Amino acid sequence: MTEKKILHVGCGGDPLPEWAGAYTETRLDIDERHNPDILASMVDMGDIGKFDAILCVHALEHLYAHDVTKAMKEFHRVLNDGGNAIVMVPDMEDIKATEDVLYISPAGKITGLDVMYGMRSLLENQPHMAHKTGFVKDTLTKAFQEAGFSKIIVNRLLNYNLMGVGIK
Repeated sequence: MTEKKILHVGCGGDPLPEWAGAYTETRLDIDERHNPDILASMVDMGDIGKFDAILCVHALEHLYAHDVTKAMKEFHRVLNDGGNAIVMVPDMEDIKATEDVLYISPAGKITGLDVMYGMRSLLENQPHMAHKTGFVKDTLTKAFQEAGFSKIIVNRLLNYNLMGVGIK
């Protein structure tokens, strides 16, 4: 039996979710403070080998719109044929630029302004956490399509999240 490998892109300090326990994790992040296995940008991951799956949770929104396609093409490039990319981003469809609390995350209260621009309480010390682009269901689907993925599914989830899955 071959070992299944998952690339955890923009891993930050977050552990791999329990459901991904069937995979051996390789962690990629741009911030060395998170002790990633690979210190790189998701828009240019270099010669890192091939993976069976990619998990990118709340990292793609930290790129400018023109870099989203580059990152998604990188995801496609490092996936084995038949591999899948799982991407979660904030769902901007119903967001208003207010201080109204939308939900409570493990990091604290999240307002519409936090969803739009990044969690403002973190930005002074972690400027790379700023949100530089936003997604709705159609734009996340288009990002998968432009990168060459097939069998794309994008769904709206609770707490203003979008989850997309694309198969290479």
